[in-house]
Amino acid sequence: MAGRAPRPQRRDRPGRRLDVRFAIVAARFNEPITKRLLAGAQRALAAAGVADTAVDVHWVPGSFELPQAAGYLARSGRYAGIICVGCVIKGQTPHFDFVAGQAAAGIQRVALETGVPATFGVITALTEAQAWERAGGEAGNRGQEAADAAVEMAEFVQAHGPRRDDLRRRRGHGESRPDRRDAGARRRRLGGQ
Repeated sequence: MAGRAPRPQRRDRPGRRLDVRFAIVAARFNEPITKRLLAGAQRALAAAGVADTAVDVHWVPGSFELPQAAGYLARSGRYAGIICVGCVIKGQTPHFDFVAGQAAAGIQRVALETGVPATFGVITALTEAQAWERAGGEAGNRGQEAADAAVEMAEFVQAHGPRRDDLRRRRGHGESRPDRRDAGARRRRLGGQ
């Protein structure tokens, strides 16, 4: 039997609110189980000091669609972290292997490519009973664990990553740039076509 994730490593923050936003992307496939994961993620964010109004929930058809939605949300610049929750239960075909593997790889790719923590709160179980155990039963709640990881990683990125204004300068925002519309006029003045 799988164990629980390690307890989150956080600085003490009694009564302190985190001034950041998080998104939770939830898969509707196996929705009763996913709703338990969603509730676990919401409880973990509240316990970490994230206001309910700073958490947006987005639903997608299934776990395979989680990475695409997470990618759009991460690139929006609105969120300190993206928590993905869903449930894939093995059937009689290899479909489970493809969906679970691609969901995991895609969510990881979102985090690596955008720098925004994107966490994997997707249950991959052989049976429905195993899934329920990981949605708040004896084996914990994978949604809660994913939210705890997202908060911890968002704090890590905030402490060790480049500041937003540094990123804006690197990307060229906030600096004067030559107006491209005038490029043709400049070339004609200089004798070019």
